[in-house]
Amino acid sequence: MRSRPPAVAGMFYPASHDSLAAQVDGFLAHVPDGAAPSAILVPHAGYVYSGSTAAYAYALWRDAPIKHVVIVGPTHRVGIEAIALPDADAMTTPLGDVPIWAAGAEIALELPQVVASARVHAEEHSLEVQLPFLQRTLADFDVLPLAAGWVTPEAVALVLEALWPTPDLGIVISSDLSHYHRYEQAQRIDKGTINQVLALDPTIDHDQACGATGLDAMLLVAAAHDLTPRLLHACNSGDTAGDKERVVGYASVAFTEELAS
Repeated sequence: MRSRPPAVAGMFYPASHDSLAAQVDGFLAHVPDGAAPSAILVPHAGYVYSGSTAAYAYALWRDAPIKHVVIVGPTHRVGIEAIALPDADAMTTPLGDVPIWAAGAEIALELPQVVASARVHAEEHSLEVQLPFLQRTLADFDVLPLAAGWVTPEAVALVLEALWPTPDLGIVISSDLSHYHRYEQAQRIDKGTINQVLALDPTIDHDQACGATGLDAMLLVAAAHDLTPRLLHACNSGDTAGDKERVVGYASVAFTEELAS
């Protein structure tokens, strides 16, 4: 089995099995359960900064009947005019191996905007940091990690739509919000961005959210499938483990299919 090894264990999250499991479980223990959403928006910074925010979304997936998880995140280190899958059979964290969803990869690779690239995924953290939360909340699942490069939100939305009919599917959109503003300015910017998310406005740019491409794609899909976004939690690094001079914003949002009464 070809496995993509962890790149940021010991930096973004603990490198040991027991420490990582304890940290993730600790985040999850402080937030409530609820109805499992079809998709979630979560941040991807180091756990000391954004793990507590991510937990608000992942807690809703505790023991959910989700078997296939599509994760969409931005590329931070390798630019590519495509959406990249890892050229591997599994993704590894200190908690073990997570298999790649082979059938989902086949569907995605039929689209011209999707390629397989070990190079794009080798050091990319935006997808990797989601795995331990999934490993501590879902019982039996596989993943389809999509690294969105210089492509349009519509190109990513087409991939999500191709996968949408799959039963027991969950979607993770990995994105932080604004970067390196002073605390109060970041709060204003991020409030505006969150309002756009809640209005399903797919015009968020990369100054507002580093994973804007995947986020806008999710907003297009959510509108097409009548999903309702709900803000779960928002803060920035000045609230958690950083100073308030240059902060990064975080939010967790659930996209839920509202049942008719």
